[in-house]
Amino acid sequence: MRRRWARTYGWRPLCLGKLDGAYVVASETCALDLIRAEYLRDVEPGEVLFIDEKGPHSIKPLPQTRHAFCIFEYIYFARPDSNIFGASVYATRKALGAQLAKEYPVNADLVVPIPDSGNFAALGFAQSSSIPFEPAIIRNHYIGRTFIQPSQAVRDLGVKVKLNPVKELIKGKRIAIIEDSIVRGTTSKARLRTLREAGARELHMRVSCPPLISPCYYGIDFPTKEELIASRLSVEEIRASLSLDSLAYLSLEGMLGPMPLAKEEFCTACFTEDYPIQPEELVSKEALERRP
Repeated sequence: MRRRWARTYGWRPLCLGKLDGAYVVASETCALDLIRAEYLRDVEPGEVLFIDEKGPHSIKPLPQTRHAFCIFEYIYFARPDSNIFGASVYATRKALGAQLAKEYPVNADLVVPIPDSGNFAALGFAQSSSIPFEPAIIRNHYIGRTFIQPSQAVRDLGVKVKLNPVKELIKGKRIAIIEDSIVRGTTSKARLRTLREAGARELHMRVSCPPLISPCYYGIDFPTKEELIASRLSVEEIRASLSLDSLAYLSLEGMLGPMPLAKEEFCTACFTEDYPIQPEELVSKEALERRP
C-alpha cells in the first residue's frame, strides 16, 4: 500500500462486539446479531485496534482527514438489517425510495422491486406514492450477485436463473420497477424483457441513486468507465435501450438528503468523478489480480 493511501477516510464499515467475554469484529452489525454478540461501537476511521489479554485498545497514528464513507454501502452493499456508520441501512433505503417518489412520481398499478437490494427503496416509494407494493419478482437465493460475475455470459445466465416474475400479478399492469442502481445495463435489459414477456402493459423504472458514471478504486467491483452505461449514454438513451416507457434516477442532492450523515462525510466518486484520492494509474480488479 502506498503511503498516500494511508489516511483516515474510512471507506468501509467495521464494528466491535463482545460475546461471552471475548471480543469480535465484523464489517456489519448483522454479523453480531447472528451470533448474539453485543455491539459495542464502530471502529473509527484511522484507528488501529488491538485486542489482547487486557481487552481492546487502540491508537490513531495517522493524520485526521475528511471522512469518505462509501455511500454505496447504504444503497446496495450492506444488509438491510445492519447499522453501518452509526445508522440503519433499512431506514435509509426506505427514505431513498420516498425521496425518489417525490422527485419522479409515476402513474402505475403496482410498485415492484428488483430483489433483494431494491426491496426497501420500493417499499418507501410505494408508501409515499400510495401505490400497492407487490414483490412480483421472485429471487432464487442460491444465486449470488450478478454484476460481480467474471463474464457477461455468466452474468446473463445468472439473471435468468436468479429472478422469475409472477405472471398473474404482472399481466396487463402498469408497473413501477424500483432498482437500486444500473451498472452495465445488460442485466436490467434481461429483467425487463422477462417482465414484458410476462404481459406487463407499461414499465416505468425508478432508480434510487444517480447514474453511475465512474469506476470505484476503493474496493467496490465496478467495471471500467467504458462499461458503465451511464458514462456513455444519456438517461433518454438508456431508457430507449432498455425499452422502458419511462426512466428516472434519484438526483445527487436527493440521494444525499436522506442520508443519516452530512453529505461531506461520504465518497460519491462513482456519481461525480470527484475522487477523494486520485489513483496514480488507471487500474482494474483484473489488472490487480494479475500482478505477481
